[in-house]
Amino acid sequence: MTDLLQAFRQHLATERSLSERTVAAYLRDLHQLERFLCDSGASLADRESLRRVDILLLRRFLAELYRRNSRTSIARKLSTIKVFFRFAVREGVLEASPADTLTTPKREQFLPKVLSVDQVGTLLDKPIAGKELLLLRDLALLELIYSCGLRVSEAVGLDLDSFDFSGHQVRVVGKGSKERILPVGKTALRVLARYLALRGGDQQKGAVFLNHRGARLTARSVQRNLKARLIQLGLPGDVTPHALRHSFATHLLDAGADLRVIQELLGHASLSTTQRYTKVSFSHLTEVYDRAHPRSRKK
Repeated sequence: MTDLLQAFRQHLATERSLSERTVAAYLRDLHQLERFLCDSGASLADRESLRRVDILLLRRFLAELYRRNSRTSIARKLSTIKVFFRFAVREGVLEASPADTLTTPKREQFLPKVLSVDQVGTLLDKPIAGKELLLLRDLALLELIYSCGLRVSEAVGLDLDSFDFSGHQVRVVGKGSKERILPVGKTALRVLARYLALRGGDQQKGAVFLNHRGARLTARSVQRNLKARLIQLGLPGDVTPHALRHSFATHLLDAGADLRVIQELLGHASLSTTQRYTKVSFSHLTEVYDRAHPRSRKK
């Protein structure tokens, strides 16, 4: 890794307080650009090579990306490039960024996958076959995701001292190491207490959700275990743990919760991100209207 890239990595980790995973994603995008530039006689390696990178080269790179990437991926990669070149300007390596005038592609508008209230009830209430400890662990984790609107990474990252059982609260570390305090439903706390009692061991510190080897459960394992549970219950197999987070937000919105409250609960930095759920909710309202209104019902 060149000195400039190393400095950029340090900038992302310390000044911008980004997580290791996010920093790694930035660097992957830059390494992809570096491979393209090497074929064009330019590079990110040093000052002189970097100065040969102009807007025409970057447009050619974007054209290559359009052949095999979604607009969302391209927008993310372009954002990385812009941040890097602005950093190079700040460090005095460049006088101006060649990426600033590049236009970010409009992102596709995907509505998040949402479970109905009845489907969530089936997922969380119906028993399935398996070892009691592991079933209780998975059930407690899914209950927490739905009760608090957690990302799966936030759920598996929970420690025992994250909870205030008497206050029905949990402290969650989200994106950018930002903390938020969330209320926890009684059902989720009750299932969690049953899991911890059966799990035994030190109840004061360490990870909450453990795999069969006693190590912290991974997000990939959560997805795999959820899929097995869905199959046993006859529910759609393409549901992800993140769908429970989407369902949490949509069900709150359907029940009349304020959008800004939902934004705080989800830990969204921008209200526009939360506003996606208004489209999901409107779709739900339209279905109810078409089914219920006497002048709208289909014969």
